[in-house]
Amino acid sequence: MTYITPRAHDLGGGFTVRRVLPSVQRQAIGPFVFFDHFGPVTAQPGDNHDVRPHPHIGLATVTYLFEGAMMHRDSTGVVQRIEPGAINWMTAGRGIVHSERTPDDLRAVERHSHGFQLWSALPAEHEEDAPSFVHTPASEIPVVQLPGVTVRVLVGSAFGASSPVKTLSPTLYLALELEAGAAVTLPAAAVERGIYSVDAAVSVAGTPLPSGQMQVLTEGEEPVVRADAATRLMVLGGAPLGYRFMVWNFVSSRKERIVQAQADWEAQRFPMVPGETEFIPLPARRP
Repeated sequence: MTYITPRAHDLGGGFTVRRVLPSVQRQAIGPFVFFDHFGPVTAQPGDNHDVRPHPHIGLATVTYLFEGAMMHRDSTGVVQRIEPGAINWMTAGRGIVHSERTPDDLRAVERHSHGFQLWSALPAEHEEDAPSFVHTPASEIPVVQLPGVTVRVLVGSAFGASSPVKTLSPTLYLALELEAGAAVTLPAAAVERGIYSVDAAVSVAGTPLPSGQMQVLTEGEEPVVRADAATRLMVLGGAPLGYRFMVWNFVSSRKERIVQAQADWEAQRFPMVPGETEFIPLPARRP
């Protein structure tokens, strides 16, 4: 049984995330090669947690919020306010640039932010697909009510419900809320699965799982998860896609494609985000 303890990663401006994937123990769980848990954090007027325009290739970003809001803009021309409960799936494909900024109406007030950003690797045959962005509002996400448990099927199928979010490989992403004393049996809804408790420790098949840690489940097992205190759980996984090269914001099954993407961003050959003049420069290249 594998457990993954996140490491703190500073995104700048005092905005620190807990990064679960990739890790020494696992590069990926299903297609997911990146898992960041940010917040809960309180920002004051004048705090700048904006993420300036930056590029991606070979992956899809998956954004889900508990609290707060962010304004997404990308090089395909999409402008989308991201709010709690929605799934925002951005397919980078052969190349996309996007920014994530505080909405203008929130800049002058105290605000809270809490959520997750994941990256799902694309199947090798789709790595050079055209970039796109799809917003699925919270009202379209299936909700399953069980005794003491609320399940939101964000991506994939589980508990008799299926998400409308389209993916390019078998993918699972669930958000569960457990009341104190509640228990739920996790179905074997994907080949690979990981479980992450947000607020409080739980027991998984009788074994403690502290909050803020990821447990990788064994294929086919259907463990009972029990919560002594109320908590939220994130379950992710799907079919594995094999090893991926990862450098900065670039993911690919081919090392040379990463090198090309670095050169393209350095030379500003990526399409730009309409209305944006800033960008995050390429970090120092690895040998």
